[in-house]
Amino acid sequence: MDSFIRFAHTIRRHLLCVVAMALLPVLQGCNPAYYASSVSGHIKIVSSSQPVDTLLERRDIHPDLKERLTISREIRDFASEQLALPDNDSYRRYVDTGREYVSWAVYSSPEFSVGLNSWCFPIYGCVPYRGYFSERAAERFAETLREQDMDVYVGGVPAYSSLGWFDDPLMNTMVIRGDVYLAGVVFHELAHQRVYVQNDTNFNEAFAVTVEESGVEKWLRERGEDVALKDYESGLRRYKDFQFLVAETRQELARIYASNASVAAMRAAKAKEIERLRTRYRRLRDGKWNGYRGFDRWFDEPINNARLATIGVYGDLVADFKRLFDLCAGNYERFYDAVEYLAQLESGDREEALQTASACIAGGS
Repeated sequence: MDSFIRFAHTIRRHLLCVVAMALLPVLQGCNPAYYASSVSGHIKIVSSSQPVDTLLERRDIHPDLKERLTISREIRDFASEQLALPDNDSYRRYVDTGREYVSWAVYSSPEFSVGLNSWCFPIYGCVPYRGYFSERAAERFAETLREQDMDVYVGGVPAYSSLGWFDDPLMNTMVIRGDVYLAGVVFHELAHQRVYVQNDTNFNEAFAVTVEESGVEKWLRERGEDVALKDYESGLRRYKDFQFLVAETRQELARIYASNASVAAMRAAKAKEIERLRTRYRRLRDGKWNGYRGFDRWFDEPINNARLATIGVYGDLVADFKRLFDLCAGNYERFYDAVEYLAQLESGDREEALQTASACIAGGS
């Protein structure tokens, strides 16, 4: 039976590769090299994965990896059984990519804009980034944007979702960051499989973040991990403070960019506002946060419109989604029904309905 199962998985992976390759002629009408590298990168990862159950039976598995994979199996079951997330083979297979990040995302903004540029793709729709399985390729593309006087940010990505088109594997890039991170990223990526709206990244990411954070809290609570839960909630509060700082800076930058000032004056005002952000952060760090330095690295690196905007992508609508989750009494099925209803609305109506909802709007009621 085990041999048959392995054979079936092998055939299935080969069929997935055939389907992906069949898409190439359609995709190549847009950018042959980019799509070919994207498909081949994903195929390489998927085809190299092995069942977690099989790996756990091996005697030569490293004890640390065995422990993490054992916990990953618990997390994966919890996602479907307690959070009503898709029950499929995603994150039930494992692959070591041999690097710290599985891919790199390139974000860009005009020099005097707080918004992100976007690119459109089959299946995913329009998104505010381009992803690469090669850091060198990401940096090459980023350089072409810098030559156009764009603000550019390149960030490493530990995980991604194929939105259920493939059974996404668990990767070393996910497990090396600890159990709490692993739980969060599995819940987040599976949420994208549950609800995904083309051309609305802010909606998609805020929804997935809501599932991620509420799911991690529920998982830690049910495991009786009181200390870990307290630490996690403290981290969420700090991150909310960080998001608030960034949001205020982006609002001020938007005001500067909308002014009739000269290019030189706007550049000077922009630089001054970014330095003011760093000053406000240090005040927060040394005061309210009692010296917590977890965000120092973020502030030590170059800050521009693109880097600031990525924080908004993952946070601007989270408070609205959490309020909707509470209106649905923390019931995940009802919450997903409500989100699916919102997903059917036009973009402008969708955000307004989310922000003004006074009841769990499942089924449009």
